Amino acid sequence: MDAKERVLKAVNHEEPDQVPSFEVSIDNLKIYTHFGLKYGYQGNGDLLKKTYDLLKGDTKFLKKFIDKSSKVSDTLTPAIELYMKAGIDLCPIYITSLPVFYEREGIIDDYGRRMHFKKNPADNMDILYYMGGTFNTIEDFEQFPPMNPDDPKRETIFKNAKQIEEKFKGKIYTIPSIGGIMEGTWQCFGLDKFSKFFARPKILRQIFDNRGKFAVEILKRIIDWGEDGMIFMGDDYGFKNGLLMSPRYYEQYILPWLKRMCDIAHKAGVKFFLHSCGDILDIFESIIECGVDLIHPIEPTTANPNYDIFKLHQKYGDHITFVGNVSPQDLADQSHKVIERYVKKLIKNLAPGGGFILSSGHSINPAIKLENFLVMHETLKKYGKYPIQIN
Repeated sequence: MDAKERVLKAVNHEEPDQVPSFEVSIDNLKIYTHFGLKYGYQGNGDLLKKTYDLLKGDTKFLKKFIDKSSKVSDTLTPAIELYMKAGIDLCPIYITSLPVFYEREGIIDDYGRRMHFKKNPADNMDILYYMGGTFNTIEDFEQFPPMNPDDPKRETIFKNAKQIEEKFKGKIYTIPSIGGIMEGTWQCFGLDKFSKFFARPKILRQIFDNRGKFAVEILKRIIDWGEDGMIFMGDDYGFKNGLLMSPRYYEQYILPWLKRMCDIAHKAGVKFFLHSCGDILDIFESIIECGVDLIHPIEPTTANPNYDIFKLHQKYGDHITFVGNVSPQDLADQSHKVIERYVKKLIKNLAPGGGFILSSGHSINPAIKLENFLVMHETLKKYGKYPIQIN
């Protein structure tokens, strides 16, 4: 059974040959080195600064130079190959959050977010971090270059990923990933500035609808390009202590777009996969009613004891596929035995009958121990074969 078949069988609540696995991203130099691969972004921060200085801050020429000289495959190939070598079935490919402007420290992406390269102190790994929004007013938002679903770079990324996937002959399944409606809205302003728009509902509606229309159109393009399995959307609705805004605002501004996207995907026979961090319990049932097929990560470190993957599975396990949720904090500082025990608990309780995919409780960050990452996947290989047999 190849990776795509394995994943889709689990999502259909059937038992594949083994429990599939997934990660939002792997930003960990030790893991790349272990598998004999070079991290695609390594050195990019220093190179950008040197090029910026050489061009004396001419950002227009800088963008032309980078767009002409960079190849999509330079970053895609090592990332997809890493997933394949690590035995991870499902690899997201990001076709939004593309650079619109370059700065000395990083980029401004197509949502209007400032992303800068920062070096991890432990190993000097280059990672793009969100540094804040670039908009102060609604006029800034309106004057920014509009998000274009027909930007040819997006289709190029998609087709390059599928070519690499084909090269690995079924050992990996790449799925197109898009930015969300909530996260891509508040982050372009920053939370403080964005919060002021709640006193101006017409403007709030304008901004959310702008993002929603783009999300719908890029979803349609992905289907037209040939995706027939699954589409992934990252859209954080919560934080450790609850939702980022009142449930009624989600019902009013976000969930109608989410439902429309799910309806379009399902009409084309495509599954819809949502990543949303934080405690989103208050709208969890509404998310299922929109038609979301997979949910990640059911973050294990929220403050709400009821936002628990095992409790949620008992209540909603027949309606949605759970993807998660080994704590990155545990992967960073706990023992092998703790990781093995928790992975076994996930498999034993969630995997029988399908409807479960193993993942970390967010992503693989630089602090995670290589040994614990390997233990997580070794435990999956050992105990994740169907039929599940764990005492």
